Amino acid sequence: MDLYCMESVAVVKAQTDATILHDDRVLQSLLTVEDRFLPQCSYFQRVQKDIQPYMRRVVAGWMLEVCEAESSEEDIFPLAINYLDRFLAVMPTRKHYLQLLGAVCMFLASKLKDSRPISAEKLCMYTDNSISPLELRDWELVVLGKLKWNMAAVTPNDFVEHIVRRLPLPDDKLPMVRKHTQTFIALCATDDRLAMNPPSMIASGSMGAAVCGLQLHHNDQRLTRDNLTDLLAKITNTEVDCLRACQEQIERVLAASLQQENRANGGNKSREQQQDQSSTPTDVRDVNL
Repeated sequence: MDLYCMESVAVVKAQTDATILHDDRVLQSLLTVEDRFLPQCSYFQRVQKDIQPYMRRVVAGWMLEVCEAESSEEDIFPLAINYLDRFLAVMPTRKHYLQLLGAVCMFLASKLKDSRPISAEKLCMYTDNSISPLELRDWELVVLGKLKWNMAAVTPNDFVEHIVRRLPLPDDKLPMVRKHTQTFIALCATDDRLAMNPPSMIASGSMGAAVCGLQLHHNDQRLTRDNLTDLLAKITNTEVDCLRACQEQIERVLAASLQQENRANGGNKSREQQQDQSSTPTDVRDVNL
């Protein structure tokens, strides 16, 4: 009994390491390896015959809802989508296996990133028990094999802190900028048209859209839209025109999502309490354009 462990049930997150975040070598290493974790091709034209883009959007939306319901870490959903896209880029898949594949990708991402991974039984429950834990574990090995066990993928979330600490942002606005940026990143993950963009570009475009939406340039002329785009492009070694186009596309995705949200809910905000309980900041109604 002297060795009995009385751990707290609360999850305590590690503090950020300022030394790592301010070391340019870390950022450059991320930029160097990020292309290794992109889908090898636009798989709807070259690989998939039975799966259409709208099906991918549906399953991505379902995966996001599961991550929200489980209050998952912000990294899990983009990482799971990365697994999904990379698998679909190399393996022709029947459409009735798509939800199973999405569940497996969340299962793997949760194991890698979450201190309390989602169980196989709970994931099966979220599919209305249309799959079994045995199927989930069998497909887990299939996905691992097709991805060659290369699971520590670079995602846009990996760049957020590196970028935000290199921008002239007021300290009191940083939490809101992070939240809005992560919202944009989650929205980008649900849109197949952005799947081939490098994570650094998605992160930069999302950060730019967040800062512009919060209208922080009113307090600092260095944060005007053009100056901000130039600075973000310099930080991530991205072409300015490509980054500007990416940011505009992200803003269009948000606008479309807001319209869809308003049509679906009729202006009803009954989900706000549920959303507040989630650590995944994906309530698009909190984001301004």
